[in-house]
Amino acid sequence: MKDPINLVITGVGGQGNILVSEILAKAASVEGFRVTVGESYGMSQRGGSVSSHIRLSRNCLYGPIIPAGHVDIIVGFEPVEAARIAIELGSPKVKIIVNPRPVFPVHVLMGKCEYPHVEDLLEKIKEITAQTLAIESTVLAAQAGDPVVQNIIMVGALAGSGYLPIPHETFEEIITKVVPQKALELNQKAFKIGFETAQNINRP
Repeated sequence: MKDPINLVITGVGGQGNILVSEILAKAASVEGFRVTVGESYGMSQRGGSVSSHIRLSRNCLYGPIIPAGHVDIIVGFEPVEAARIAIELGSPKVKIIVNPRPVFPVHVLMGKCEYPHVEDLLEKIKEITAQTLAIESTVLAAQAGDPVVQNIIMVGALAGSGYLPIPHETFEEIITKVVPQKALELNQKAFKIGFETAQNINRP
């Protein structure tokens, strides 16, 4: 197993990036990894970029910033942000789980610039990565009961992808501890949907 395992969780403000980082870090810690987390918030209150660098090692604590070319896994809640991280930090070996549903920035909404065609964007991502799992987490979250849990759909997809040596039971245990009781059932449902979706995509 590669050591360290380097992940980036990326999206825009309001997509629940920080909660996912907390769940992943705590799940990895339970499994015996030493975990370093570095956050980059940007203009998170205005829909700006939000990224978390998470480094997992059995041997030592690494610095919080992942060097360019050393990202192993990208979980992208927004396709442009996923592509940006893949270009800036990725390599041909990187694996990506991406929600293809765009979140349009203010300048696009105001007509000052254009958002790339999603199909072209996904094709570009596939060209520069080893594997891309497109998970319609926004749609799946709405089907689960609330679009806000698209981030937990993506946690489930990460658990189901097989990219990490962390069993899904550990993720479920951490979700039970960090999610408020009133929202727990919905989040558990979202995790299960994401997990099964990723497994079905990867099943031969």
